[in-house]
Amino acid sequence: MSDHTNNYPKLHNAAWPGVVGKGGDGEPIIELETMLDMTAAAEVDGVKFDGIDLFLFAPHVDIDASDDELKQLADRVSKRNLEIGSLVAPVWPPTGGGSAMGDDNEQAQFLQQVEKACRIAAKLRELGVRPNGVVRIDSAVDPASWSANPEANQARIAATFRKACDIASDHGQQLAAEGEICWGGMHSWKRMTELLAMVNKPDTLGFQADMAHTLLYMLGYNAPEDAILADDFDWSDTETFDAAYRKLASALQPWTNDLHIAQNDATVKGGGSHDKTGKHCLPNDPNGKLDITKYAGFWMRDAAGEITKRCRHICWDGCMFDNETMMQPQTWNDILAAMLDVRDVHGWQE
Repeated sequence: MSDHTNNYPKLHNAAWPGVVGKGGDGEPIIELETMLDMTAAAEVDGVKFDGIDLFLFAPHVDIDASDDELKQLADRVSKRNLEIGSLVAPVWPPTGGGSAMGDDNEQAQFLQQVEKACRIAAKLRELGVRPNGVVRIDSAVDPASWSANPEANQARIAATFRKACDIASDHGQQLAAEGEICWGGMHSWKRMTELLAMVNKPDTLGFQADMAHTLLYMLGYNAPEDAILADDFDWSDTETFDAAYRKLASALQPWTNDLHIAQNDATVKGGGSHDKTGKHCLPNDPNGKLDITKYAGFWMRDAAGEITKRCRHICWDGCMFDNETMMQPQTWNDILAAMLDVRDVHGWQE
């Protein structure tokens, strides 16, 4: 065994990269069992992943799963010495939800999916397999549609999110709004901060910081008026980058209740509802722009540099990695090593 002494935050892998961007005419979906096996097999210096975060959408986890099916899920995870953390609610129209800025019917569909997700979250906690974590939501609408009437649409999203908060509170759950540039009203760091303040339920709705996505906030993709870094930014200028990152984090870190560790090469990729989204890279990608351990600290520590302990687990999001990469055991060992470095520097012991 190594001398890695910190045991918090817990280290989680995400299962949804086996589903998002897969299926149809693309690469085959990677089954949940396979994602669980690969997560459980990873090991660095005697340290293993503590858990997994899940997307509540078939074929991984059906949003309408029965209590018996959830018990089976809990058993499958537990037998691999893993726990379950944060859950992604399928709030988008193609997955049974509706736009958060849509009409009453669309809003009702959105809220129905939140309610179902919170039921599952509460049940998994009752089963003892989910000690912490949030239910993730977003606006389920693209920035172009939102921009047709920004102020009215932002107010509508805030109203929908407030109702979602009431649902979450009824189930004893917390929500996190995903900071990703492909979601209208959440596509810039200023609009994201504005939306959180408009909802104004900090005990229930927080911010999910994904390090791949938040880097794009700084670059102003989908919101050039809110860019912090210039188009011709010199990536060797660490001092300017640190100041820009500090500006971003000072606005959003106080809201952060869920954190994705990730790497980004400052480009975008994707298609459809995930157009112009953060390109997740392997942690050791030579084109990666982030010192992962250093910049994770901007989210895990407050303005005074103190560890907040607000995120009881951190998760690696390898969304849109190709299947060949995901099926390599070394991929998950490298990812676990990067996360372990983060915990060694910014974690704590309980």
